[in-house]
Amino acid sequence: MLISWIFLAVCLWGAWFTLNLFSPSRSNANLALWSMFAGFMTAELALHHVLWQVIATLGFVWAGALDYWPGQLGLTITFVSWAGLVYDYFAHSHDIDDLMEASLQRGLGEDYRAAILPSLGVPLRTGKIPTALPVVYHPDVEVIKGVKYAREGAIDLKVDILRHRSAPSNAPTLLQLHGGAWVIGFKERQAQPLMHQLAAQGWVCVNASYRLSPHATWPDHLLDAKKALRWIRQHGAEYGANPDFVVATGGSAGAHLASLLALTANDPEYQAGWEQVDTTIQGCVPIYGIYDMINRYGAMREESNFTKFLEQNVMKGSYEEMPKEYEKASPICRVHENAPPFFVIHGNFDTLTDVEGARRFVTKMRERSKAPVLYAEIPRAQHAFDISPSLRTRAVVNGIERFAAYLYSQYRMKADS
Repeated sequence: MLISWIFLAVCLWGAWFTLNLFSPSRSNANLALWSMFAGFMTAELALHHVLWQVIATLGFVWAGALDYWPGQLGLTITFVSWAGLVYDYFAHSHDIDDLMEASLQRGLGEDYRAAILPSLGVPLRTGKIPTALPVVYHPDVEVIKGVKYAREGAIDLKVDILRHRSAPSNAPTLLQLHGGAWVIGFKERQAQPLMHQLAAQGWVCVNASYRLSPHATWPDHLLDAKKALRWIRQHGAEYGANPDFVVATGGSAGAHLASLLALTANDPEYQAGWEQVDTTIQGCVPIYGIYDMINRYGAMREESNFTKFLEQNVMKGSYEEMPKEYEKASPICRVHENAPPFFVIHGNFDTLTDVEGARRFVTKMRERSKAPVLYAEIPRAQHAFDISPSLRTRAVVNGIERFAAYLYSQYRMKADS
């Protein structure tokens, strides 16, 4: 009978992961963090979870777990859990396609697709099931790893370059900045679905690392992002990139940095000694970002924990001691009328960076910026949802591609006129 009780316990544990998809925990910082990890890994890899649970269940059945009522109850719970996983995975994918398209039409015009150059081959709907493996690979994409773009102290800062194997020239450029709360994270682990898809379509994607806290102190992170952009200006053409057309993107802390990169173009404070380099970009796509380091509206869960974390690890001082630096580090405080086009993306089930922060940032941007400001609030999406090649990720990536392709088409038409 022991095996039946063990099976029931395992089934209940698996069912919690499914329940967390429908009701993520927000009650405190620790639970929110666990809810995030459990949520995005389960939601975006739902079919993989079902597969390994089927294999485990067959093992328990072979061992006699169904001989007693706890095992039979566990099997019933597991069937319900599987149904929930499959429903969550498939039920909203087409809705997200529609949502992304509606956001693009509101921000760029109902006929924006007619302005996209036919040569870009941009998808209008997902159409395909993502890869069966929880990894990203495209046979047409070449990855050039570990190209040094700067050196700070004893640290070599590097980029990975993703491009089509045909080695394009003068291609539109994407600059990707990884997340990780400014203290962790690896460029190799994030935004791979987006970069592989764009690279397969002829883009050159520059995936940059930057110095991490607590070794680094703000604004070191932004300085490094600026230097990655400088490298693109000076050396991007050697790898097929058009150095004059760059769209920046990133998730979480990377979204924060990409937003600041877009909003502080040519600010001499962040490019001392190389002020002559143009650091404007042509577009920005921040995903589940942090836009207010002061946290005036509680956009980060558990304000006291977030504030303490920033004071000790990132800013190295309190807001009371250095209010100007906190404001300079907050994209919502840097909004201006000459900002480039933005496409802000956030999940409404995000338990780390509350969706309200994105809403307030978009409102402020739309009040001040002359350029289009698009916003897509992804239903049931957790923090870091776009790391895995799921149906949800594919729908969002296709929308981002259409946005970027529209911007590049506008750029090309102006350059050719």
